[in-house]
Amino acid sequence: MNGALETLTIVLALALAAWGLVATVRDRAPDRSHLIGLAVVEVAILALGVAALVAIAGGESPAEPGTFWGYLATIVCLPPIAAVLARMEPTRWGSIIVTVVCLVIPVLVVRLQQTWEVAGA
Repeated sequence: MNGALETLTIVLALALAAWGLVATVRDRAPDRSHLIGLAVVEVAILALGVAALVAIAGGESPAEPGTFWGYLATIVCLPPIAAVLARMEPTRWGSIIVTVVCLVIPVLVVRLQQTWEVAGA
């Protein structure tokens, strides 16, 4: 998998988490910028998935395929779910949802990387 793409995904998610935290502290509901941010993070996550498929087509594979695909399926679903839940909760709690999901995404990206790199060890 591509280390730069993983780093970019983590940075984007953490930046959006910080932006969500600012909205939470200001007692604001998530606005359009949060939803656009979730869409940008989702695009980065989908790019990770495509990179994984390209690597698999090239002959590489994760050491734990079940775990890898489970993490990938989970991480792909998180931003859309966060967007829906944040829109359903138009209070500061919606901003908390965005913040928490964006803090979980980097953890899942690291786990994806770990399950992939075990094969090379």
